[in-house]
Parts: sequence; C-alpha cells; structure tokens
Amino acid sequence: MTWLADTRTSYDTVASSYAEFMADALSAQPQLKAALTLFAAEVGGPAVDVGCGPGHFTAYLASLGVDASGIDLSPGMIDLARQAHPELRFEVGSMTDLALPDASVAGVLASWSLIHIPDESVPVTLAHFRRVLRPDGLLMIGYHVGAGTRLKTEGYGGHPMRVHIHLRQPWWLARRVRAAGFTVEAEWLIRPESEVPSAILFARASA
Repeated sequence: MTWLADTRTSYDTVASSYAEFMADALSAQPQLKAALTLFAAEVGGPAVDVGCGPGHFTAYLASLGVDASGIDLSPGMIDLARQAHPELRFEVGSMTDLALPDASVAGVLASWSLIHIPDESVPVTLAHFRRVLRPDGLLMIGYHVGAGTRLKTEGYGGHPMRVHIHLRQPWWLARRVRAAGFTVEAEWLIRPESEVPSAILFARASA
C-alpha cells in the first residue's frame, strides 16, 4: 500500500524533529494529560500504545504504573523510543495488521495515529484493536475533528512529508467503533473553537 509506505518514510524523515515537538505535549495540553491519566487508572492490565512515535505517551502511562509497550510503523520513531526509554518495550509494526495475540492486552491507546488510516481501512484496524483486547478492555482514540482529507507535504522542522490526514466527525468514528464490538463510554471534544478541533473517544470491548 503506497500510503503505508509514504507514512513510514515521512515519519522516519521527521523522527527527531517530531520528538522535540512532542516533548512538552502533556504539559501544554492538560485535557490530554487528564485523558491519559484516566486511561491509566481504568485500564487494569497491560496496555499497548499503537502509533507510539518516540514513546512520550507510553512512558507517561508507565510512570502511572501501567505495563505499557509501544508499536509504531516508523523504525526511526522506534529507535528514538528505545533510546529514550530503554526500560520499556517498543516494536515496529502496523495497526492495520497488529502482530499481537488475541486477548493479550487490557488497553489500546491510539493517540492521533488513526488519522493516517484511510476510511476504508478503519474497520479492519478497529477489528484488530478488538481482537487483541481482553473482554471489557479499554480503547482510547485521539483524533482530529472535521471532514475530508488533507495531504501534509512538510512538517516538524520543515522536512518533506507525504502523509494524508483524515478528519472525522465524532458520529462517524463512534459508529464504526460500535460496529467493531465496542461500547462507547465517553467522547471529549477539545478546543472546539479552534480551526481543527480534537476529540478523544473512550470505548469498552464488549464481553
């Protein structure tokens, strides 16, 4: 899949700049920090950060006592994550073909990583999330709210990129999460008056 290769190459290219950009993400976004803290309190077992990037959020979950590991499409990102957090587990992998055993984790975090998955591949990705989660396991998805797709050709220090960013309405994502075998428990809208708002969805794997 061309979009998958483009996404991998793009994030390999910007890995170091992206890590610097994300360094103060939690201190700058208290709502996101609160969401991750709630996720950590509720997850009740091992959790995987899918699309973990340089591992900032994985490490934060671990600091709260979660047995957290990370998976990312970009080998460059995984190299940085392993260097910064050698005590944690990080692996190269794709959320569209998640290489984890069935019912092996109690939590799945997908923080602004599903935004790169085309609409037609979202159901397959959510099915993988449901497959690897234990019954009653917790899913947290962060995403950009809107409509349509934007092609990002430059970012994070001015480096060239070629990634598609898919904006979605809460109802659109919630409908597909439910269809994948989840119960939606909460939806948070963040910075609703900004040009591109963000949202967080919490869902529980059906028993």
